[in-house]
Amino acid sequence: MRLVRVARPDGPAFGLLRDGVVVAIDGHPFAPFELTDHVAPLDRVRLLAPVLPSKVLCVGRNYAQHAAELGNEVPAEPLIFLKPATSVIGPGEHIRLPALSNDVQHEAELAVVIGRLTRKVAVEDALGAVLGYTCANDVTARDLQRSDGQWTRGKGFDTFCPLGPWIETELDPAAGLAVRCTVDGEIRQDGSTADLLFSVGQLVAYCAAFTTLLPGDVLLTGTPAGVGQLRDGNQVSVSVEGIGELTNLVAADT
Repeated sequence: MRLVRVARPDGPAFGLLRDGVVVAIDGHPFAPFELTDHVAPLDRVRLLAPVLPSKVLCVGRNYAQHAAELGNEVPAEPLIFLKPATSVIGPGEHIRLPALSNDVQHEAELAVVIGRLTRKVAVEDALGAVLGYTCANDVTARDLQRSDGQWTRGKGFDTFCPLGPWIETELDPAAGLAVRCTVDGEIRQDGSTADLLFSVGQLVAYCAAFTTLLPGDVLLTGTPAGVGQLRDGNQVSVSVEGIGELTNLVAADT
């Protein structure tokens, strides 16, 4: 099942994507819902970020080759940081390059969408808290990340968390899914979820041990090797096998 969030004249609404057609739902996907008779072709709607999370939890250095390319050791346990909700944008929106940074980079990631209130869950039960999965770009001002000594500013600018295009509920993250990033059609990152150091179940359980996860919260699972700089005018796309492709344009902030 693919769940979308679309712009409508009366405000954002959730829908179900079936065979290229969006069927509006009555309610939201975090509780039982009913389909309505409001339908529209996918190419006639504007997709928004599939959720507006209360928080975006992110995992650093969860691929060994990415840790190595930045000269870092792999962590003994998940390395968690946060992106603010104001960093979230949807498909087609612009990633804005802040004047404060000279090195903004892409990071393609599998994102996990939490489906129910979760606190202190066992690893073996953690996937039961997951509604589904989407694509994410953990955009990073690498120079600020290095100079600050912590990651809040470098990861937290407005527009630095593109999500989309939809939530796929029927996906096995342990199946070795391809995670790729292209910039202007050139492949920059080409990894697999088979290389995650910590599994989705481990990550959900780890995070739920210190913070309550709310429906709609998002967990970014880390990026494979190949991160690189984004420049004004680029088109950057993140794809995850079994989900689809998230594309955004890059523009200098004004």
